[in-house]
Amino acid sequence: MIHITEDYDDELDAFLIWLKDAGYTPHTQKSYLADVREFLGSLNGKKLDTVKKLHVVSYLTSVRERGVSDATRNRKHASVNCFFKALIELEVHNSNPAAGIKKSKTEKNREPVYLDESDLGRFLSAIEGKYKGRNLAVFLLMSYLGLRVGEVHVLNIGDYNPGRRTLRVFGKGRKWRNVPVPEDVVPFLNQALEERLEPWRTKEEALFISQKGRRLSIRGIQQIAADTFERFQSGVPVTQRRPYSSHKLRHSFATMLLRKGADLRTVQELLGHSSIQTTTVYTHITSREKEEAMSKLRFGLPQPGGPDSYLQAPSQSTAASQ
Repeated sequence: MIHITEDYDDELDAFLIWLKDAGYTPHTQKSYLADVREFLGSLNGKKLDTVKKLHVVSYLTSVRERGVSDATRNRKHASVNCFFKALIELEVHNSNPAAGIKKSKTEKNREPVYLDESDLGRFLSAIEGKYKGRNLAVFLLMSYLGLRVGEVHVLNIGDYNPGRRTLRVFGKGRKWRNVPVPEDVVPFLNQALEERLEPWRTKEEALFISQKGRRLSIRGIQQIAADTFERFQSGVPVTQRRPYSSHKLRHSFATMLLRKGADLRTVQELLGHSSIQTTTVYTHITSREKEEAMSKLRFGLPQPGGPDSYLQAPSQSTAASQ
């Protein structure tokens, strides 16, 4: 990457102030700043007031040519767009060359990767180690309450109300939502609180503490999940292993709810989606469910040997056994 000159220091400082004031999490601040620094490094020292839409498109094209996914390309575009938007609001800049650039088309109908309930039980049983109680609570919140990794990361002790069995969750778009804690999950969450590690700062309010005495990081949660999924699939040939990750536990939660008859609007609220269109990705149908639906058809087809003989439609008992 081309070295970023000090010419952009003021703009980067202003952007960071804007991100903090807008309530973005430290993780999001770090991600947005990294993307913007990469973009600024592609400008060869150009002054920001000379940057045109062409320069942004050129950067995004170079990103795609490196082989990153369309989703990653779109995220970098969003970061740059947010950067110029912030500078305009702070009256540091007066135009946004990233506005109006089309997003890359991502695969919309791809079936999410998720775990069935039986697989989810085996995954939770694969949790091991000194901090098993804490990690089990973390993954129960993701798989049975549908929390994102970042939402687990920012949880504080005060967000959990044991009396009402509710969890106050700070989600995307800086929006709060209250999620009921299933009765079966309560004992594990209470145990995690009892076994909570001693933070090195006396005023640390994080619900989950790392072995270093700090708030358990997003990267830490992801790594614990990766290690657990590795054990979970240890008996599966490498070529047949599924691309599980911590976020797939959230997919599992949404899939289980919809399979049990929960309406889409309720699932949207529990997941914290701003648009119900985002929730519809979880309405996928499995091969087993397709086979069950097809088995309910009644056929009256001619026998292969003659036009006047017809296949007998399956009886109700036969259909039921299917």
